[in-house]
Amino acid sequence: MKWLDRIPWWVALTLGAGLGLAPVLPEPHLWQKLQMLYSGVLVRPVDVFDLLFHTCGPVLVLLKLMYQYRRGTPDP
Repeated sequence: MKWLDRIPWWVALTLGAGLGLAPVLPEPHLWQKLQMLYSGVLVRPVDVFDLLFHTCGPVLVLLKLMYQYRRGTPDP
């Protein structure tokens, strides 16, 4: 998990917010895809790829946060 240390927080947060919220209007893509998944209409491969793509940024932020918390050391 050393690769998480090499990613600065500003990069992780920018990717997390950028991929998770883009496009903002009319609604974030990630929210739209999660609604499709919940309702059972997320069946096209392009939609599944889009869900995974827009989830990568927020997952990176969560992984970095959990790794830092487990280590118990603040990021310099």
